[in-house]
Amino acid sequence: MGETADSEKKESIKVDEDEHKKEEKVKDKKKEKKDKDKEGKGSEEKEKDNKEKKTKNPEDKNDPAKLRSKLEKLETKMQALAQKKQEILNLLKQVENNNTPTDSASAS
Repeated sequence: MGETADSEKKESIKVDEDEHKKEEKVKDKKKEKKDKDKEGKGSEEKEKDNKEKKTKNPEDKNDPAKLRSKLEKLETKMQALAQKKQEILNLLKQVENNNTPTDSASAS
């Protein structure tokens, strides 16, 4: 009777190991596919970016209209960031004000 129990344990261990190996293989394949997708798309995009950077016209630095447009873009971005900063500061003040009374009450 002990022999059948031992053989059943060995078989169940083998089945568990086989399932574990199958799961690892599936995970590895999925990971490799994701890596290939990332590498394929990423490298193509990087190459395009590099080509675009190389084809920029150096005369743009001397063109006042283009410099003004760049300046306006930067100003717009800075205003948006300043607005986000103000919203975050307001939220922070609200959170601090809401937490302050509970902290002092628990300390007393």
